Amino acid sequence: MNTPVYLDYNATTPIDKEVAKAMTPYINTMYGNPSSSYSIGINNKTAINQAREQVANLLHASVDEIIFTSGGTESNNMAIKGIALALRKKGKHIITSSIEHPAVTEVCRYLESVGYQVTYLPVDSTGMVNTEDVKKAIRKDTILISIMHANNEVGTIQPIREIGEIANAKNIRFHTDASQSIGKIDTNVKELDVDLLTIAGHKLYSPKGIGALYIKQGVKLENIIHGAGQEKGIRPGTENVVQIIGLGKACEIAQRNLKENNKHMFSMKKRLLDGLIDRLGDLIKVNGNQKHCLPNTLSLSFEKLEAYTLASVLSKDVLISTGSACHSGAIEASPVLKSMQIPVLIAATTVRISTGKYTTAKEIDFAIKVLAETVQKLQNKF
Repeated sequence: MNTPVYLDYNATTPIDKEVAKAMTPYINTMYGNPSSSYSIGINNKTAINQAREQVANLLHASVDEIIFTSGGTESNNMAIKGIALALRKKGKHIITSSIEHPAVTEVCRYLESVGYQVTYLPVDSTGMVNTEDVKKAIRKDTILISIMHANNEVGTIQPIREIGEIANAKNIRFHTDASQSIGKIDTNVKELDVDLLTIAGHKLYSPKGIGALYIKQGVKLENIIHGAGQEKGIRPGTENVVQIIGLGKACEIAQRNLKENNKHMFSMKKRLLDGLIDRLGDLIKVNGNQKHCLPNTLSLSFEKLEAYTLASVLSKDVLISTGSACHSGAIEASPVLKSMQIPVLIAATTVRISTGKYTTAKEIDFAIKVLAETVQKLQNKF
């Protein structure tokens, strides 16, 4: 077994070997510009269209509803700013949640600086948005609701379908950032009842720097990038052919293996949690909504153990993420944990562990041993 064991799949994923193989010809020989009229350009255009179909199939969308971007951040910017600008004469009120990724919250902060108003919905102690709060926040000038599908830190899955029904009934555009849910749980855009949905390729075993935005047929965005006519003119610029091919293949694999991967990631997460509870018992607090949670995500707090110290000591053997940030020597809880009303001292002890489709039982058993021994060793210092 290779060490360190990687248990931070929510941060990024390795590139699937099938994805790398699909990309290779477009690195070595298929270098033509897709807008060119000769064969190596035309072939690349055909390959892009195939990738678009692969993404659409995963989402149960139409091919003309998929726009390729540089990643989740651009997709979120394109969706939120695009709707805000397109509907500014109708209203300037946006609803989002207090636990969104910065790729959403920072866009909203920017829009506030130029005259828009944003309502940041609270969440309960498990990180769940209350649909009644959504209803109450709606105003006559509300033009957009943006709520993530699943939280990247604690894994809580939001009631997207119910929020979609609320938005639809009020003729309000609805966007969801599905960067963390794609390939882990079902993301059927028709069942979710969304107008816009964000994909980040590097969470899906394809390369970094590629993503997509689903835009429901009939939904109009105002461009935030201007140029030529690529991607229906919505996202102009010469296409990133190599990585588009990679994303398409990754989506094909995700659709093919969704149930298998979901079951495997959950079994590895459960094996890890059961093993840690067996070894550490009450020293562990599990955060998030365990009934409605991503199959691979664990947010754990360890009493009296500073998360950065724990992650640092573990890093030669096991790679995990922390749930707090350190600024100028002071520990600051993440906005997600703050919104869940988790005390700062507990948030400072919180780590995120996320399994993936490549995680093995042997790796999990090793991680249980190392993590439990490290926690006990550090606890003994108090």
